[in-house]
Amino acid sequence: MNAYDGRRPWHGVLVATALPLRHDLSIDYDAFAAHCVWLVENGCDGVVPNGSLGEYQVLTAQERARVVETAVAAVGGERVMPGVAAYGADEARRWAEQARDAGCGSVMLLPPNAYRADERSVRAHYAQVAEAGIPVVAYNNPHDTKVDLLPELLAALHADGCIKAVKEFSGDVRRIYEIGELAPELDVLAGADDVVLELVAGGAKGWVAGYPNALPRAAVELYRSAAAGDLDTAVPLYRQLHPLHRWDSKVEFVQAIKLSMDVVGRHGGPCRPPRVALLPEQEAAVRAATEKAVAAGLR
Repeated sequence: MNAYDGRRPWHGVLVATALPLRHDLSIDYDAFAAHCVWLVENGCDGVVPNGSLGEYQVLTAQERARVVETAVAAVGGERVMPGVAAYGADEARRWAEQARDAGCGSVMLLPPNAYRADERSVRAHYAQVAEAGIPVVAYNNPHDTKVDLLPELLAALHADGCIKAVKEFSGDVRRIYEIGELAPELDVLAGADDVVLELVAGGAKGWVAGYPNALPRAAVELYRSAAAGDLDTAVPLYRQLHPLHRWDSKVEFVQAIKLSMDVVGRHGGPCRPPRVALLPEQEAAVRAATEKAVAAGLR
């Protein structure tokens, strides 16, 4: 069940990569390349750079392009699904073309998010980006974008030929069944760490994940066992990981995941503004949950 072995590039455990920053907030590209390699060596199927966890909103155009190129050089293009979100479809299409030209196997795209777009605008947005000629995975995150890609709209986008899959981050685990009824060929990917078991049990073909940045082996075991229907393995492991996984759905998810990376000996580092450091009580909670997971043998 590995995306590199002939499967669709958006299948399996795809890690929304955190971006290692130095103390001066410059990007450590060597550390990022090493991180991508480490994730794949620990069983992950691919990486998703330039998502929200990768702080794409505060990168320059040159940085954003180099992040994609670094990931491709490290693990191969079929394993790389960059985020190509932008305020306008023209810019998002340019990022999709950049990913295509870099050799990526697919891209991940939010709907228009500068305003509460209507259905016609959403469909036009995805149609324009799809013209880049690289498979598009929609990203449904109504909490941040205020645009909800409901099952009916996803089915329309798939019928239009604009999307191949959707990263489902609404938190409503019931939707996977309606999506499957309306668009049986549209792949659903779990989009939040704290609902991954429910969505994979419901037939999700992959997981765009945050916490494998710190604990990849445990995440891969969770996904593989859930996909195989081995709930005797998956449920206890999910319970152990859930105190960390629920941070993936909080406002401070980037800071929390980077802190957990630091705790386990990876390079998380600081975040660029406007993100600020965790509050002391938040830091203590994340640190304690991470240390408990490590003490339980999770890696």
